[in-house]
Amino acid sequence: MPHLYAGASGFAYPAWKPDFYPKNVPQARFLQHYATRLNSVEINYTFRRSASESTLAKWLDTTPEGFQFSVKAHQRITHFARLKVEEAEPTEFFLRSIEPLRAAGRLGSVLFQLPPNMKLDLERLRAFLKLLPSGIRATFEFRHESWFDEAVYAALRDHNAALCQAESDELTVPEVVAADFVYMRLRKTAYGEADRIAIGNKVEGLLSTGKDVFLYFKHEDTPEGALYAEDLLRGVSTHD
Repeated sequence: MPHLYAGASGFAYPAWKPDFYPKNVPQARFLQHYATRLNSVEINYTFRRSASESTLAKWLDTTPEGFQFSVKAHQRITHFARLKVEEAEPTEFFLRSIEPLRAAGRLGSVLFQLPPNMKLDLERLRAFLKLLPSGIRATFEFRHESWFDEAVYAALRDHNAALCQAESDELTVPEVVAADFVYMRLRKTAYGEADRIAIGNKVEGLLSTGKDVFLYFKHEDTPEGALYAEDLLRGVSTHD
């Protein structure tokens, strides 16, 4: 049965008190509380540093079976090497570093977010896709419009990799489904009630086609994104 995994980009935000985290919950127990209300989180700090084995073990111990961690690939891969296969070592190192999550069945997707000034390079993408193990759910977030091309979607489909359906105030990505799962990053300044209803309808449509959905609202100084994700999970679950 397909699943919706919904949450926020990050969890360690004291500003989410008291509307999401109770006042008496210390920061060391944020993830534990988060996982009682949401079933996935997008980890962004792996973009700049590797998570230690002890950190990963703590995450796994703190969250229930089925809770999924999606992780952003390190900037050495996406921003420095820019997916060059001649510089494969950072990719290999990164995948080894998150192996405990994959081995535990708790790795949602790996997000490869490319820099906004990186233009379409189809052959580089194809070569990079061949580097990735088949057991990794890979998602690519392209931030230059030249990537929104049928040849790119075909390359992603060949490797069951997702086109990140990202939206912000500056850019909205075509709603192309290229894998057996969908990855959504919702990062507009505001989401009104009508917006959230439309998101829920879209998610239900995707689930009805057998696609797992990973959906993350933006992280800010307020807990609205986490609360929206919780409402979405509650609404979708009532239609199972």
